[in-house]
Amino acid sequence: MSKYALYVPLEAQPGKEKQLAEFLRSALPIVNDEIGTISWFAVQEGPTRFAIFDTFDDEDGRRAHLEGKVAAALMEKVKAGDLLASAPEIVTLDVLADKLPG
Repeated sequence: MSKYALYVPLEAQPGKEKQLAEFLRSALPIVNDEIGTISWFAVQEGPTRFAIFDTFDDEDGRRAHLEGKVAAALMEKVKAGDLLASAPEIVTLDVLADKLPG
């Protein structure tokens, strides 16, 4: 069972919702190559609100993800100031129970 998770809410700048959605979709192949990332979800919570939720079997996997290519690309978007309304809050979570295929 995955015991560790991250939740990262994201707010798009007005008019940048489609660009943020595409950025999140484009991250999937990168995340697929991360051995320690067990599950990864990019979701839309509302018209301008998005989020990433992912799980890991151990702290090493979570740390590797936070130091990986998707996190770096997201931080570049934050620095550029042209996609997100504000810097994302990265929330670390402990998973109490899960249901995954397989």
